[in-house]
Amino acid sequence: MNKEQFVLELSKLNINVTSKELDKLEIYYKFLKEFNSHTNLTSVIEKEAVYLKHFYDSLTITKVLDLYEYETLLDIGSGAGFPGMIIKIFYPHLKVTLLDSNNKKIIFLKQLAEKLDLKDNLHIINARSEDYIKEKREYFDIVTSRGVANLKILLELSLPFTKLEGYVVPLKGNVKEELESSIKTITLLGGKLLEVINFRLPFENSNRNIPVIKKYYITPSKYPRSYYLIIKKPLK
Repeated sequence: MNKEQFVLELSKLNINVTSKELDKLEIYYKFLKEFNSHTNLTSVIEKEAVYLKHFYDSLTITKVLDLYEYETLLDIGSGAGFPGMIIKIFYPHLKVTLLDSNNKKIIFLKQLAEKLDLKDNLHIINARSEDYIKEKREYFDIVTSRGVANLKILLELSLPFTKLEGYVVPLKGNVKEELESSIKTITLLGGKLLEVINFRLPFENSNRNIPVIKKYYITPSKYPRSYYLIIKKPLK
């Protein structure tokens, strides 16, 4: 996906791309490539692939939510900033928190934020979800993630952060089997699956799914458990 194709495809998501945003993406790409040369952030580094699989894909969250209607967003396991940093570039009004337990990725994100001049209402946190929850329980309008974990594990990490009437919207590939085994988990944690948006990534034609989970009830205080237990004994 070249820049012209990127702009065209985003227009189909009702996102108008300005030269300022394109300039930030160019800075983002160059720094990602530079940092990735000594610290593994992503296996996708060819420019047109980055614009498609990282930049465009991060913004497909707008297929399910109008981000102008919300104030706070948490990106769990943000890694190299996808989708959270890209969302912040295009929706600067959002109070975005990027959460990752990998210190090297946090260093990248903080340096990138400086280069992009995105310091206002952007919080970059080096912590595990089950520790950070003590500060931000039931706080965020939107909790998202991309390529972090099996949905059942991700739900236990995400729904406790989500405020009542808020949403968990993970960006996933094939998700049918994960969803089938996660319906009871969603209910247990206070949520309800509203729909699953399925689409194909342009040009590459790979399958994408975005489950839309709304929170209706307070999550029991014993969740999330320790990460060891979440992995060892996923909720049934």
